[in-house]
Amino acid sequence: MGAKGVSKIAWFSQRKATSFSYPNKRLQRKQFFNDFVLSLCAFFSMHANGAEPDKDYRVQTLATELRSPWSMVELPGGIWLITERDGHVVIAQGAEQSRVNLGLDGLYVAGQGGLLDIVLSPDFHTTNDVIFTYAQGEQKANRLVVVKARFNGSGFSQPEIVYQVATDKGTPQHYAGRALILPNNTLMLSSGDGFDYREQAQVISSQLGKVLRINLDGSIPKDNPFMAHQHPAAHAVFSLGHRNPQGLVYDYDTKQIVSHEHGPAGGDELNYLHAGTNYGWPVITHGKDYSQARISPFTDYEGMQKPTVDWTPSIAPSGMAYYGTQQTAFPSLQKHVLITTLVDRKLYAVDLANGTFTRSHVFPEIAGRLRDVWITQAGNIAVLTDGDGAKLQLITPRR
Repeated sequence: MGAKGVSKIAWFSQRKATSFSYPNKRLQRKQFFNDFVLSLCAFFSMHANGAEPDKDYRVQTLATELRSPWSMVELPGGIWLITERDGHVVIAQGAEQSRVNLGLDGLYVAGQGGLLDIVLSPDFHTTNDVIFTYAQGEQKANRLVVVKARFNGSGFSQPEIVYQVATDKGTPQHYAGRALILPNNTLMLSSGDGFDYREQAQVISSQLGKVLRINLDGSIPKDNPFMAHQHPAAHAVFSLGHRNPQGLVYDYDTKQIVSHEHGPAGGDELNYLHAGTNYGWPVITHGKDYSQARISPFTDYEGMQKPTVDWTPSIAPSGMAYYGTQQTAFPSLQKHVLITTLVDRKLYAVDLANGTFTRSHVFPEIAGRLRDVWITQAGNIAVLTDGDGAKLQLITPRR
């Protein structure tokens, strides 16, 4: 199975917040100039020709009339499983399409909550086990949960809870919810800061604003970086200082974990994840709050990792997939991450191999709010759109 990003850029009219007030016009003019320069740099960087896949490609539709889908996986035989936030999974194969309810315990569908990610168990070929993430609880107390269910070809067994994020929150935002199975069969799970709880991203005993690492049975790997901490919630923490990370992939060519996350008004990030590292939120950020207030005066701080790529203005990255050297359908995309975007409504490729992380808009026919991206076994590219009436599309080279 393929692994599961690049970027989008918003024009000034699409920015999530305007500049905050300054005490005098001279400072205001200086800030406007700085913002203008940043925007120009981001624009030209985003449109650089770092990756130019064959222009002779075709797009076909694999599934239609999807209801707020979030993620998908490809099974042998051309079967697709697509999660919808209301708790259903769409099974699509050829012209056939069906929808089944998972029956998730305590599913909380509100705001950004609901059924989220789907990944295949590493032993799927023998067990048919599928792993899901979803929001569980109610308005005043909800959390991110990992479950496992067995696929029988037309439906699923009753989902079994594998892991629950230990810290409840009282908001329906910023679940993150992305799952990634590493080659050593441990599971990475991104947990957002809950929007109103951003300070907890820096609290090691809170599991909000973290990337967690667990075993597939829900136990904690003994080599996690904070196993010696007195608070048991810290034991699952792999990295901290995150806001709302929704992209999580494994670059098998360099054996590194790559993530991206939503900033506020600006400050979207791409990071290489390392055990025990603090990625700074909300102490360091290039973004501003939606209220126009400055979140922090710092864009770097001792002991905190600066982003490898910063997108300011925001691009709202959603899904991400790694196109490695084992994929050959589009050779110019090798060693790139593909990133779907919700605001810029484009698919981008980021070059991980050239040292400058060149970002390029690819496959312009793919447009609209884009939710997720997947690399097929044949090296083709599947893109999932967002919202009601969404669809799953497949990009293939025209031979």
